Amino acid sequence: MIDALSPLREQLLATPMLAIALTLAAFLAGNRLFLRLDRPSWCPAVLIAAMLLAAVLALAGIDYDDYRRGAGWLMLLLGPATVALAVPLYQQLPRIRELWFPILCTLPPAAMLAAFYSVALAWLLGAAPEVLASLAPKSVTAPIAIGITEQLGGVIPLMMGGLLITGVMATAFVGLLARLTGISDPRVLGFVLGVNGHVIGTVRAFELGPTAGAFASLGMSLTGIFSALFLPLAWRLVGL
Repeated sequence: MIDALSPLREQLLATPMLAIALTLAAFLAGNRLFLRLDRPSWCPAVLIAAMLLAAVLALAGIDYDDYRRGAGWLMLLLGPATVALAVPLYQQLPRIRELWFPILCTLPPAAMLAAFYSVALAWLLGAAPEVLASLAPKSVTAPIAIGITEQLGGVIPLMMGGLLITGVMATAFVGLLARLTGISDPRVLGFVLGVNGHVIGTVRAFELGPTAGAFASLGMSLTGIFSALFLPLAWRLVGL
């Protein structure tokens, strides 16, 4: 099978177009399956697309680093896409102003805990420093998390895997805990999804409504900014 698909691998190494086409095809297929499954919160479209793409790369014998070089052009779009979230933030600005003090009080401990518990668990299990550095920014949106991982000396593919798992788990568990605790305020749900689930949680929040989506965008953005300032400093202080 791998020998039969070797021309595909050679084309991927020669031009970024095939890597981009594979990525977009996986996304469209994942989104279609997601809709046919009636939008399950435990299995978002991005997870389905990632599994489809991983299967194609494995069957074709394509190394992830080779694929990532070809698909690197898509990474450039993550920054503008993140900045575009300022539009729903502006639309919900009066509501955000009403809650500026609770947001200011809850964001720092939430962002620190999101990094701490994953690093602490990995450290207790004897993980190498590179693994710890890759897991620390797992709750930060990808454009910022990549920069943080490079500063800490982590492995970007491992970080991306942690990012995907974190987003999926956060989306599933926030919905479950909301039902158990009876919390239905879209501002609270959106902010929690953004802080813990980065862009995957934000996508889920927009499915709940524009208010939840705006607060998720706020939580994701502030978590990214705080983590970009806090994590490298904390890393130096603890000597990792």
